[in-house]
Amino acid sequence: MTKKKKEDKSTIADKKSAEQVAEQEEVKTSTEGAEEENEEVEVDEVEKLTGELAEAKDKYLRLYSEFDNYRRRTAKERLDLMLTAGEKIIAELIPVLDDFERAVKSADSKDEKSVLEGLTLISQKFEKTMQNQGLKVMETPEGTEFDPDIHEAITQIPAPKKKLQGKIVDTIEKGYYLGEKVIRFAKVVTGS
Repeated sequence: MTKKKKEDKSTIADKKSAEQVAEQEEVKTSTEGAEEENEEVEVDEVEKLTGELAEAKDKYLRLYSEFDNYRRRTAKERLDLMLTAGEKIIAELIPVLDDFERAVKSADSKDEKSVLEGLTLISQKFEKTMQNQGLKVMETPEGTEFDPDIHEAITQIPAPKKKLQGKIVDTIEKGYYLGEKVIRFAKVVTGS
């Protein structure tokens, strides 16, 4: 090879190595820039997450406070309701009490017919008041099938008629419903 060719090759090699060095410096510079950008992105992301966390904590505290207030308010309302639950029924029974007082005063008059009429009126008024509160009398006529869900058998006697065997012969105490719930079972005598 001639000298010129050697020089050309060395010049080309020098240019290539200069280009490689320049490329490496550019890569190094761009890598440093990318690292700086990554750090900025990470800092922005951390700040964003910190803000979201603070917001979530604030929402949690507010929700907890609202629930605690709701719990206290409902407990107070429940207590007030328990204390005043019988107020309505008591207010409706006061006139019946007044009627009983009048009946006791009129019993001194020795007029049995007027006393009986007064007691009948009081009894009817009392029954009406109780019905207005949802109380219903349980009907248990003679010959009704015995139902252990609503009847309580006090005793069992020989059936006076063959058709009354295993059925109700007599009712000792009436049973009552409050709405659809049995609040007192009917006490009955059954035939055997």
